[in-house]
Amino acid sequence: MTTVFKALSDDTRRQILKLLANGDLTAKEIAENFTISKPAISKHLDILKEARLVTSERTGMSVTYSLNASVLQTTLGAFLEFFDVNNKTTGKVENRNEDEDI
Repeated sequence: MTTVFKALSDDTRRQILKLLANGDLTAKEIAENFTISKPAISKHLDILKEARLVTSERTGMSVTYSLNASVLQTTLGAFLEFFDVNNKTTGKVENRNEDEDI
């Protein structure tokens, strides 16, 4: 979980994930959406791969990246369970009265 959250902590990496949510892209196509260097984009992609948030496939001279949404869903689900967002005994979220002290 820590690796995923570290990967998500950077705005550029979140923007890359957003691009990939619309479909697979080559590294060159991803880089065209940013003003930073191609080696910097490559480093961001390596971090996303390490967190398993993206997968890559080499085709000839290019590498195509795909979003691995299942890792994101699993991680966020585990994170919410960590805080017990839903009361597990009743299956309902507790609602507090507006008049109650917090």
